[in-house]
Amino acid sequence: MSPPMVLTAAMVGAETTRAQTPHLPITAEEIAEDAARCREAGAAMVHLHVRTPDGKPSQDAELFRAAIRAIRARTDVLIQTSTGGAVGMTVDERCGPLTLTGADRPDMATLTTGTVNFGEEVFWNPRPLVRDIARRIRALGLRPELECFDVGMIDEARYLAKEGLVELPAHFDFVLGVPGTLQARPEVLDFMIASLPEASTWTVAGVGRFQLPFVEEAAKRGGNARVGLEDNIYVSKGVLAKGNWELVADAAKRARAHGREPATPQQARELLRLG
Repeated sequence: MSPPMVLTAAMVGAETTRAQTPHLPITAEEIAEDAARCREAGAAMVHLHVRTPDGKPSQDAELFRAAIRAIRARTDVLIQTSTGGAVGMTVDERCGPLTLTGADRPDMATLTTGTVNFGEEVFWNPRPLVRDIARRIRALGLRPELECFDVGMIDEARYLAKEGLVELPAHFDFVLGVPGTLQARPEVLDFMIASLPEASTWTVAGVGRFQLPFVEEAAKRGGNARVGLEDNIYVSKGVLAKGNWELVADAAKRARAHGREPATPQQARELLRLG
């Protein structure tokens, strides 16, 4: 029997705007409502950024606290907070959600392990900064999702493991299709999978038009997938998704077509070794 497939909904991100889609959730209540619908559609986890009331990207701890509380009041979906934030933020700004403890503590946090061109900008992650964020994640007792925009970032995770900053096997997220980084091609995905530390788990996040097709590529290869308005706003060519939940529903349909049932949050917790 095929293992269940962990579907993650990337709710809002730092780049997508209301001008691009009116369905982007901005407030804590909007994010929570969409997250609950994502859970019903098949998502086991949400990948969380937050915005200020006027829609600007933020990593403010209090905005994360409000969103996390609103989500948990509605659903049992796992919550993974971003430490990537937005291009140009300081490390302390990016680590805002890592100051949350107790009932407001997230279930997981992301850790990008290298610097890349990001469209016309640079997503700046020099090694000292990566180590700093890794230490903060570890101090909070969280398991990171290692975000990799290039294969060298997988090798960097091995260095972090040697330094005791992450544990192997780990969970990786392959972000494919951002201009300036590795593009979304099946042979690229195969190379990244082959480069993983033994027994590690992985998710693929295809950007733009690659998002939903790469759900199927992941399903065929025994992996997991991330969908959502952070990375793609269309459910089909020229047709805006009415919310993250519609993209999750499509992903769940594609997963089932390849014999993979969407994982529940509890199954995802076990599969990703979240404790």
